[in-house]
Amino acid sequence: MEAATLGTSLPVPCVQELAKESLTTVPTRYSRDPPIISDIAAASSPQIPVIDMQRLISEQFMDLELDKLDHACKEWGFFQLINHGVNDSLVNKVKGEIPEFFDLPTEEKRKYWQTAGEMEGFGQAFVVSEEQKLDWGDIFYMVTLPTHERKPHLFPKLPQPLRDTLEAYSAELKILALKILYLMAKALGMKPDDIKDLFEDGCQMMRMNYYPPCPQPELVIGLNSHTDATGLTILLQMSEVEGLQIRKSGKWIPVKPLPDSFVVNIGDMSEIVTNGIYRSTEHRATVNSMKERLSLATFYSPNLDSEMGPAPSLVTPETPAQYRRIRVAEFLNGYFSRELAGKSYIDVMKIQNGGGEEN
Repeated sequence: MEAATLGTSLPVPCVQELAKESLTTVPTRYSRDPPIISDIAAASSPQIPVIDMQRLISEQFMDLELDKLDHACKEWGFFQLINHGVNDSLVNKVKGEIPEFFDLPTEEKRKYWQTAGEMEGFGQAFVVSEEQKLDWGDIFYMVTLPTHERKPHLFPKLPQPLRDTLEAYSAELKILALKILYLMAKALGMKPDDIKDLFEDGCQMMRMNYYPPCPQPELVIGLNSHTDATGLTILLQMSEVEGLQIRKSGKWIPVKPLPDSFVVNIGDMSEIVTNGIYRSTEHRATVNSMKERLSLATFYSPNLDSEMGPAPSLVTPETPAQYRRIRVAEFLNGYFSRELAGKSYIDVMKIQNGGGEEN
């Protein structure tokens, strides 16, 4: 079976190589005017909620922690997950091997570069014109599950031990994503089958992010403001260097990563499936002048061949469907064919009259 192509992106220069030059000013194509970094919330602003997975699965504390999870998903769309159960030594291997992968010689990395008409591999995503501004960062993106969707020249050809490490990490993260999705459904009173039918044989994608230091960090953005298309994102930060910011009440709140935690966020697909009760939240990545920042985002979405819409158990005469139904692959293709722009993509999925016929 041939692997699906979910989107394309135009080839761009390697920012990691560009940053090695003794630059004092940012090249025009990366410079945002006026400066994009503004409206930062005060340092004393509330931080995103912290959820404890061990409390979520314990009889004694489940109800209290489930209430916290429900509040985090409704009010923030983000939370930090501690005691998540993913093997510590495996996580540490990932943290050690991904920086080594980005530090491969340029010629080695060329084997994994994006090819024409593709988005997977080294490069950038969402580059749809030669005129648009570029992000100050490189990515390595690939579909990891189901295995038949893997591109033959990417995951199977990764250097060992990275390939073995990511194989194990991929399996663990699928288990964790499904646990979180079922707990979200429980908090909402959804039928478990509404999750099972969509997500049990879902699609998993990984995106390694590398943000090098920048001589004028206030003029660039590591990753432009957006919401994630998929159901759930589980982010592993390689170090405690800050850079992730989320938009809340018109301000950008920097996320201070906790040791041994994941940052988890709701994607557009979960907003659709929960009929707008849990909403995806805009976020972006900033850079600094002194330190590189690396992260690994694991995205989990429904099966590519399935059709999604608001969960049947959440649609009633009093709470009609707010979003139309669409095939998952079609939704992703539409998302990846555009430039990133806040929450604009999911807006096209809304039923305009708030309860009329779906189209």
